[in-house]
Amino acid sequence: MFSLQSCYQGSAGGLASWPLKCGLWRSKGERTVAETAAIASGLKGEADLIVEAAHTAPRIGSGLISVLATPVMINLMEAAALAAMEHLLPEGHQSLGTQLQISHVAATPVGMTVRASARVTAVDGNKISFRVEAHDDKELIGEGEHTRLVVNVARFDRRVQRKLGEAGAG
Repeated sequence: MFSLQSCYQGSAGGLASWPLKCGLWRSKGERTVAETAAIASGLKGEADLIVEAAHTAPRIGSGLISVLATPVMINLMEAAALAAMEHLLPEGHQSLGTQLQISHVAATPVGMTVRASARVTAVDGNKISFRVEAHDDKELIGEGEHTRLVVNVARFDRRVQRKLGEAGAG
């Protein structure tokens, strides 16, 4: 199981920096192996978090009530999906979240533990689908579907750099 607790604490970059800080992004080596060969339906991953003030809606900017913010719950669900399969990807590849269909059905106060789980439901080429859920100490708090695409990091980075160059030229 993966814990986001240490990734959030003291992270100057906030939510956006946790995958890099926690070593979830891979190097930019080029390979031509089948990116998803080792990933199969049924693989599971988990991630947990003790809710602190930094994880609440007012601190994240998604509401006024001091309970777990929906974006943080979603981030935890994505971390569970990563825990299920990211370690199986070949060097130079990583997955990127591309779709979320999530319900946040119950509030979680500061101090409770939230545990997210993800189960691979389908692999179609470089597209991986997941069923995700999150529970706090008392009940189900969120559930839904999540999709990730496996990409070659070097190729992806080149496309992003081209986009930056085009934006600066205009």
